[in-house]
Amino acid sequence: METLVEKNFQRVSISGEEKCGVPFTDLVDAAKCVVKALFIREKYMVQSLAPTCVQSLTQTSTYVCVSLSDMSVHAPVSETHPYEGQHMKNLPPDAGYSCKMVDGVIHVYTLDLPYPDLQEYIADMNMMMALIINGPVKSFCYRRLQYLSSKFQMHVLLNEMKELAAQKKVPHRDFYNIRKVDTHIHASSCMNQKHLLRFIKSSMKKYPDEIVRMQGGRGQTMMEVFENMNLTAYDLSVDTLDMHADRNTFHRFDKFNSKYNPIGESILREIFIKTDNHIHGKYFGHIVKEVMSDLEESKYQNAELRLSIYGRSMDEWDKLALWAVSHSVYSDNVRWLVQIPRLFDVYRTKQHLSNFQQMLENIFLPLFEVTINPSSHPQLHLFLQHVVGFDSVDDESKPENHVFNLDSPSPASWCDNDNPPYSYYLYYMYVNMTVLNHLRRRRGFNTFVLRPHCGEAGPIHHLVSGFMLSENISHGLLLRKAPVLQYLYYLAQVGIAMSPLSNNSLFLSYHRNPLPEYLSRGLMVSLSTDDPLQFHFTKEPLMEEYSIAAQVWKLSSCDMCELARNSVLMSGFSHKSKSHWLGPDYTKEGPISNDIWRTNVPDIRVGYRYETLCEELPDPSHTPPVQSPRSRSDLTVRLSNQHAQDAT
Repeated sequence: METLVEKNFQRVSISGEEKCGVPFTDLVDAAKCVVKALFIREKYMVQSLAPTCVQSLTQTSTYVCVSLSDMSVHAPVSETHPYEGQHMKNLPPDAGYSCKMVDGVIHVYTLDLPYPDLQEYIADMNMMMALIINGPVKSFCYRRLQYLSSKFQMHVLLNEMKELAAQKKVPHRDFYNIRKVDTHIHASSCMNQKHLLRFIKSSMKKYPDEIVRMQGGRGQTMMEVFENMNLTAYDLSVDTLDMHADRNTFHRFDKFNSKYNPIGESILREIFIKTDNHIHGKYFGHIVKEVMSDLEESKYQNAELRLSIYGRSMDEWDKLALWAVSHSVYSDNVRWLVQIPRLFDVYRTKQHLSNFQQMLENIFLPLFEVTINPSSHPQLHLFLQHVVGFDSVDDESKPENHVFNLDSPSPASWCDNDNPPYSYYLYYMYVNMTVLNHLRRRRGFNTFVLRPHCGEAGPIHHLVSGFMLSENISHGLLLRKAPVLQYLYYLAQVGIAMSPLSNNSLFLSYHRNPLPEYLSRGLMVSLSTDDPLQFHFTKEPLMEEYSIAAQVWKLSSCDMCELARNSVLMSGFSHKSKSHWLGPDYTKEGPISNDIWRTNVPDIRVGYRYETLCEELPDPSHTPPVQSPRSRSDLTVRLSNQHAQDAT
């Protein structure tokens, strides 16, 4: 049932069936290709059991929802601390299964846990690669994207004042006190330079005699470390730290990585921003808790911090969980993602690993062990309750020497010093995560999603892999060069966490960033900070990101609130939290899903986005357009029938 507000805004309609400027036969073929691509993505999303609402093209209801109880892992306010002792005593029993990795995928014996095989994945990927270079499809998608941009400009021209008036009618609520989530931020750089500088100085004064590292078989105190560098607390400054990205880091990812070292010294990086060191990550835990305290003080800002698991050894997960539990690194405003750096070539060259399968075993076997028997890794069992997904990180612009196909070596046979290609990494992360999710669902535990860095640089097939396997991606800059993929990301509403300030220092100047174009067309984009330590100056880096975007791109208050609402929808926070922040009906479609009293987004904007998306979903039957917006659920039934006919 439509609300009164939804009806009271100006709409633009186009008469006639020929709306996209391509011949009718090309239109039919393009629509069918787009539908096939959407079905491919849906297949992988449904199979992975991602703990989120997945837009469905096969059900009469538009969403395939997991059990809400499964999604409610985190409450908005915790009554007891999640890492307190009593939680360690009441661990679930051992399920008694055994597991082993075979051909890069962990198998749980006596259970049939489904996942897409390699041949199926490569066939789907080849079809997607052929699709994005198909001439008629490119023309079709490019024209639809241009139409979406123009339509939004017309919508703003006709309805901007009404949207602003709707926001003014809402008491108390404004951009500053709506929930925002930093959907892409790395824990090791979540503080700003001044914060880290003050923390280092205070640590030098509080713990001068604490042994912080081993050197030559003897302990080295904090004071000795700085004396060896000929530095005192008075000498230190932001300029001395030299951790801010500058013009010299543009297209130089190697120089950017070196910025993680305070004063250019890897020793200080090890002491202050690592979880695994001689002091068990004590200082890093303290400073992360200070960042959490700042988020709690602001109340309306939240973050999804990335922590690294490298896959060099089997005990990395236990060490990370022990760090989180022993230092009580927890906040209701923070959730964790675990990032896997694509550094097999580095570890292989240093003889840390014998093959790629060993790296996969180090990453995933402990997760299966703790899921089967939580008592085997009790701290890890507690920590995983606050992990929402996995990320894949590294410099995407590095050349890939291999093409992923059926002739590629299996993980057990990948003994080269060369790095596997991006799509190889992503596939084996996805299939192991999928099997793990099925096992965790059987055990009643929370499941995970895949949210990799994707499309920041490098080949276009990274974005193809991301579209097929990922719930959300980070960056997505290269979509501006791939109209077919950009249109598919729009139709599937794949979340894109964008970091314009980060990109400005590394890969793309701010004025060329496609975020305002993506937003106008209706892609599911959000603003994030990436690395406040390197890119931001203020105590509230996320607000700094919004502030600069608003000034440079002249974003309206409605645009800003829409970005904030997107960030909550994309995030891994629980269903209970999202219901509290966005409204109890946020999983539904159209204006009914929006609660302007909580989001400050006018129903007019949500209604426009919904109606436009309904009209854009391809209709292979090409029925004459109707006066009122089509129901997406009705349309998807027709798409499903058409897809079934094509298959037969």
